[in-house]
Amino acid sequence: MMRSYSFLKMFRKYVTSSVMLVLATILALIIANSSLSHTYTSFWNLPMSLSIGNFNLFSHGGTTLTVMEFINDFLMVVFFFSVGLEIKREILVGELSSVKKALLPVIGAIGGMLVPVLVFWLVSPDDPTMLRGAAIPMATDIAFSLGVLSTFGNRVPLSLKVFLAALAVADDLGGILIIALFYTTEIHLNFLLYALILIAILIFGNMKGVRSKFFYIFVGVFVWYCFLNSGIHATIAGVIVAFCIPATLKRTPTFFIERIRRRINQFPVNNIEKGCKAPILTDDQIGILKSIENASDHIISPLQDMEDSLHTPINYIVIPVFAFANAGIVLEGMSLANLFSGVGLAVFLGLVIGKFIGVFSFSWMAIKLGLVKKPSGADLKSFASVCALSGIGFTVAMFIADLSYDSTMPQTAILLSDAKIGILCGSLLSGIISWLLLNHNLPRPVSDPKQS
Repeated sequence: MMRSYSFLKMFRKYVTSSVMLVLATILALIIANSSLSHTYTSFWNLPMSLSIGNFNLFSHGGTTLTVMEFINDFLMVVFFFSVGLEIKREILVGELSSVKKALLPVIGAIGGMLVPVLVFWLVSPDDPTMLRGAAIPMATDIAFSLGVLSTFGNRVPLSLKVFLAALAVADDLGGILIIALFYTTEIHLNFLLYALILIAILIFGNMKGVRSKFFYIFVGVFVWYCFLNSGIHATIAGVIVAFCIPATLKRTPTFFIERIRRRINQFPVNNIEKGCKAPILTDDQIGILKSIENASDHIISPLQDMEDSLHTPINYIVIPVFAFANAGIVLEGMSLANLFSGVGLAVFLGLVIGKFIGVFSFSWMAIKLGLVKKPSGADLKSFASVCALSGIGFTVAMFIADLSYDSTMPQTAILLSDAKIGILCGSLLSGIISWLLLNHNLPRPVSDPKQS
């Protein structure tokens, strides 16, 4: 029961996020192709700094970050920090907590990463610059995919919703590893050493029972700064710090619950007038309520508390701002021909065809070989329809596209635009196809007139 509640809470979170993503993307496309296009483009190149004396936290290699770099190298670190917390929780107590639970979505995610890369490689010319984007169609956008699935309500078995969510989480983990392995530039060992020392401090603090969220955030910011200047992409810092956050409590929840009950019983209510909207409390009463509040805070582990606290800023600030900054493709001079060759076609086919074939074929083979069981309450057609949702790639796909092609160089800037067109069109078509398949293959509600 608790697991279902936890999943449904996460499901609603990503549905909200998908709506914000759609609105931000549409707004970015409209502004980028209007009279405000120059203002929109130039704004992202403005410098951002947070300085104390000669030290600028928002700097890379001595150069101040631009607004775009701040979004992609800092705000997205917050996003990946949240993803890291989610992955750690899923590994500890969720759908990735045992081999039995994790095997099907992990196998599906592996297929969903390998086959799109193969499709990209087969479609693209033998050009090393172009092939840097081979990882772009690997990503599944959990917000968009769960958003589409949510439109079918109770027609979707819970097992399929859990499979898709676990698949997207495993997919994100794969994307993080790809970023770490293949999008690392020149390594600066001094900053990397500083980062490792700070990470060791976080691990030591966790082992010694430090549960202060401020401690982990404060040290984590400097871990980010060291990664930013080390040559390893800064988003990796977010995931590593997330895995250092404690998932346990100093004492058992029972200790704090008993403390809350004891303090509630000590609270005098007889001297508070009935109907009084704003009673003036005594110092003792305030102390009791503060003690109850403090005990309540200690029942929730730092990991779960931080994951829950980040939902609102991630959904309403980080993801929409990232989409607004990166989805503003100038369509002037472009045509649908960009989807029929080069990077645009490779990304498009990788998402629409590669993701579905990869996820479904690997999952189907695992089921047929008896390694895993098919999600309960789902037939093969509805399962295949959900697999088609994996072709909706946006947030991480856009992010990897930005890492793959430099927007400041004329040749790669064109490749970046083509890749983003491929992401938008591929995600849109995957969403439409999967919606039609789901609508056809999912069981109809009992009250549906077509049932009669």
